[in-house]
Amino acid sequence: MSGLFDPVPFGALELPNRLVMSPMGRGRTTVDGTPLPVMAEYYAQRAGAGLVISEATHPSAVAVGHAHSVRLHTAEQARAWAEVVDAVHRRGGRMYLQIMHAGRISHPDLHGQTPFAPSAIRADGTARVFRGKPDYPVPRPMTEQDIARTVEDFARCARTAAQIGFDGVEIHGANGYLLHQFLASATNHRSDPYGGDVAGRIRFAVEVARAVAAEVGPERVGMRLSPGLPLNDMSEPDRTQTYPALLAELDRLGLGHVHFVAGSDTDLVRRLSRLWERTVIVNCGTGPLDTDSTLAVADQALKDGAQLLSFGRQFLANPDLPDRLRTKAPLNAWQPPFFYEGGARGYTDYPVLSETAPAPLP
Repeated sequence: MSGLFDPVPFGALELPNRLVMSPMGRGRTTVDGTPLPVMAEYYAQRAGAGLVISEATHPSAVAVGHAHSVRLHTAEQARAWAEVVDAVHRRGGRMYLQIMHAGRISHPDLHGQTPFAPSAIRADGTARVFRGKPDYPVPRPMTEQDIARTVEDFARCARTAAQIGFDGVEIHGANGYLLHQFLASATNHRSDPYGGDVAGRIRFAVEVARAVAAEVGPERVGMRLSPGLPLNDMSEPDRTQTYPALLAELDRLGLGHVHFVAGSDTDLVRRLSRLWERTVIVNCGTGPLDTDSTLAVADQALKDGAQLLSFGRQFLANPDLPDRLRTKAPLNAWQPPFFYEGGARGYTDYPVLSETAPAPLP
């Protein structure tokens, strides 16, 4: 398995294997985005991953994209997150916080403000709010003051994450959210220094990365990217120019890793993986939960240039995923009705190898 279960250096850390728990929003929060206590148990159960990356966490109220999205911008939220990361560390795990701003993929029902974005271009689709599914509104174009304030929000969130014990942070620059909206010419029609050509469109992402790296150290910072992924009404016709330029700037900052999303432009991801001199994480996205296919896809990704492999739903349903893959044991089935809501059911009640599987759902 190309060293899948061998220890591997990762910045200042040594990971016990190459398996990364991918960020996955699960909705176990209060209305204001404070982590519920059950989150500590959920993440601690999965501490056997080489690295755990938290679900996307918002650094301000206006950054929120969905109902029950988790946040980190108040003292109460910081105390709750500290319990989560402490629980992971007590199990011997390592954990990064992913920081994300939704930009135009949001709605006033979530925070009382018109969402903002690079340009006033509405996303096709409906928002996930607390009641109903309204269309996304036309966002407000960000002023340069908005941009500066948002950069500081990311930096402050990273600083808080380090203070409460996270081992590092990952900046969410993918999946059609705010940083991705700046990168793409389809969503960024600005004529100021944050738009226009490739150098202008990557500027915001680079400024966020620089500010975050200044707070926690560049080796403890990564960025998640999804070149060519159409999620959230995105289009990137010039991605083969955009992403090499972005990676060159992130490399100058000394960032520790880049994390590519499954479903991105596969050929471009291979090229970019070979350009990046430090750690590359690739999300494999294997589809059905099958041990053999998961291992086969992981092996191919390592051969294609990845150093670490992230899995989402496999870790969602299998707290002991590394043990299952190492021993080629069957994987648990998902419980989709409980992906994004509920308490322990479909969240912390997935069995490990030493336990008996629960009764089937009614």
